[in-house]
Amino acid sequence: MKLGPKAAAAAILVSAGLAMTACGGGAGTGTAAAKTTSLTLGAVSEIRSWDPAQAHVGHVLQPYQAAYDSLLLRQPDGKLSPMLATEWKYNETNTKLTVELRTDVTFSDGAKFDAEAAKANLDHFKKANGPQMAQLTAVADVAVVDADTIELNLKSPDPSLEFYLSQAAGLMGSPKALGTEAIKTEPVGSGPYVMDKAATVKDSQSVFTARKDYWNKDLQKFQKVTFKTLIDLTARTNALVSGQIDATLLDPKTGKQAEGAKMKLVATEVDWQGLLLLDRDGTKNPALANVKVRQAINYAFDRKTIVEQVLLGQGTPTSQPFGKASGAWTEELENYYSYDPAKAKSLLKEAGYETGVVLDIPSVPGWETQLAVIKQQLADVGITVNIGAAITNTFTTDVAAQKFTTMFFSLFQGEPWVATNQIISTKALYNPFKNTTPELQTKIDAVEKGGKDAGKLAQEVNKYVVEQAWFAPMFRVNQMYYHNAKVTVEPQVQQAVPSIYNYSPAK
Repeated sequence: MKLGPKAAAAAILVSAGLAMTACGGGAGTGTAAAKTTSLTLGAVSEIRSWDPAQAHVGHVLQPYQAAYDSLLLRQPDGKLSPMLATEWKYNETNTKLTVELRTDVTFSDGAKFDAEAAKANLDHFKKANGPQMAQLTAVADVAVVDADTIELNLKSPDPSLEFYLSQAAGLMGSPKALGTEAIKTEPVGSGPYVMDKAATVKDSQSVFTARKDYWNKDLQKFQKVTFKTLIDLTARTNALVSGQIDATLLDPKTGKQAEGAKMKLVATEVDWQGLLLLDRDGTKNPALANVKVRQAINYAFDRKTIVEQVLLGQGTPTSQPFGKASGAWTEELENYYSYDPAKAKSLLKEAGYETGVVLDIPSVPGWETQLAVIKQQLADVGITVNIGAAITNTFTTDVAAQKFTTMFFSLFQGEPWVATNQIISTKALYNPFKNTTPELQTKIDAVEKGGKDAGKLAQEVNKYVVEQAWFAPMFRVNQMYYHNAKVTVEPQVQQAVPSIYNYSPAK
């Protein structure tokens, strides 16, 4: 089935218009000049606090990596390697992680990095109420063993802890600066770059210069790194094709203009998009308590056509919320729900909801076309969708408060335990009604205790939520990161915006 006339026409016309625009853009901007010593990146948001405990992940982790080293370094392929930590090892029950630390590192204010500094950072992170504070939920306390060794004692095993120590929780700042007002506007870390405060302008740009005494020159590839705050997608596109920035995150539509200007694409399927059927016990919407209703919703969508016409082919249809890199992905679940409106109608009839199912879904700025298609295709099987007010910057609070019974959203396909605690477990933000069953909880418990087998064990969690239609995934969308010919950029698995270490001057 094709998209409805209005939705399809809108998607195709926008595509055609952008393709025409691309023909006249940025002549010569993709041509490499002399080897560059500076890197200018288009950032999708402003950093509100440079305190490492306030660091986020995803698109906004990258700027923190300029100023702060992490305990572990996540390689482009996702493997973890030493950074400030040289070795790490669990005990037999996976409830104690012993971490050996470097002894030759100082912070930009001259303070020494050692076990006391590492403990100060981890303790600060747990108490600072940052956006990623849940990363250390399992850590009961941090003990200093000697000058270069710490022990993280866990309340229960956490298969994602090592991953977290390469992310926000692993960022290390000077213990002298932690918790001060000054660190909110000027980072104090041991990282490859230091902020040029005079050149940095709030809500405009953050400028960093290479630190002279940095301990790992292999990770320090530029003399100057600038993050230009360009929240507006059109502004980022224009800045890239005109040569004001070297790289930034775009989307399938603006990507046409970038390609017309000879920009290079780094595409990674980081997120999945679809419906979160949150009220699975029918607390506020009784129809969603019936698994046949949830399954009917899944059978209503022509995922392939949506990807082709709305995403301009930049994505992969899917029926599962776990991505390929997670280890929980399985081939058998990829197309578990085919496009079958007749089956959707039959399931609704069996459930006693042949008519009368209503879904209230909040609007999401920028995804008006996707929501129009969802509304149309659900209407085709007899389900009414009411599009409500747009989500705002308080949407996480609204989700937790059970304001939404259903929502269309884009979610990270992370490590199996990360994803489980984001969307499935009773601790998950995106399981606000705390839905679970004894069968599912047993599978989740197995992942928690699974150690290196967590990915394979999470396949059973994935299978359960797909069969029980906890969600209606539609596609994994290509995150489209473009750069000019002056730099080379290595993609980072499970990240739309590559780590700062993945950029090099073009040869």
